[in-house]
Amino acid sequence: MLDDTGTAGSAESAEGTPSRGRPHTVARALLRPLWRSLPRRALVTGAGLGLLFAAVPRLFSLRLDTWAGLNLLRAVALTFALGLAFLLDDPARHITAAVPTRRPVRVGLRVALVAPSAVLWWTAALFLIPEQARPPVGAATLEAAATALLAPAAAAVMVRFTNRAEPGGAVCVGLLAMAVLASLLLPERWTLFPAPSAPRWEGAHQTWAVVLVAAALAGAWSCAEPLRRWRPAVFAHR
Repeated sequence: MLDDTGTAGSAESAEGTPSRGRPHTVARALLRPLWRSLPRRALVTGAGLGLLFAAVPRLFSLRLDTWAGLNLLRAVALTFALGLAFLLDDPARHITAAVPTRRPVRVGLRVALVAPSAVLWWTAALFLIPEQARPPVGAATLEAAATALLAPAAAAVMVRFTNRAEPGGAVCVGLLAMAVLASLLLPERWTLFPAPSAPRWEGAHQTWAVVLVAAALAGAWSCAEPLRRWRPAVFAHR
C-alpha cells in the first residue's frame, strides 16, 4: 500500500510482518505477538513468590521492626527481579532478527507491557508489609526499581553481545550471586543494604540512584541496533 506521498508506508507487509510505518501503527501491530511471546510463567512465578514473601508477617501474625521489614522488602524485590531476568527471552530470536521493526521498539514494547503490572505489584507488596514494619517508602522503592531494572538491562547486554536467544537463566544466576556477594563482602562503609538508622543510609541510596541510571543507560544502549556485529572474544566460539 502507498501512503499519501506515494511511498511504501504500510505498517504491515503482505505476510503480516510489521514494517516501518507510523510508530503507533507499528506498535499496535506488534502488541499481540509480543504479548504472546512474553515469558509469563517466569514473570508470574517471580511476582507470586514475591507477594507470598511480603504476606508472611500477616499470614503468621509476626511482629517485625523496620529493619526486618526492609530486609523482607529487599528479598521481595530481588525475587521479582529474578523473574524479570527472563523478560527478553525469545526462542525465536534468530528467526525474527531480520524483521524490519527495530530492536528498541520491540524491547520497549516488552517493557511497556510489564511496567504497569510491576507498579501495581510493588504497591501491593508495600501494603502487605505491616505498617509498623514498613520502611521509608521512597528509599525502598528506589532500591526495588534499581534491582528490577538491572535484570532486563543485563539481559539486553547479553542479547547484544552473544548469540543467546534466552539469556534469562544466566542473568538470573548472576543477579542472585551479585546480591549475595554484595551483602556479604562489601565493607560497612560501602554497603548497599544499611539499616534505616545507619549513617550510611543516605550515601547508600545515592549509590542506588547511580545504579538505576547506569542500568537504564546500559539497557538503552544495548537495545540500539549495532552498526556492526561484534562480540567479546570470550563469547566468540559459543
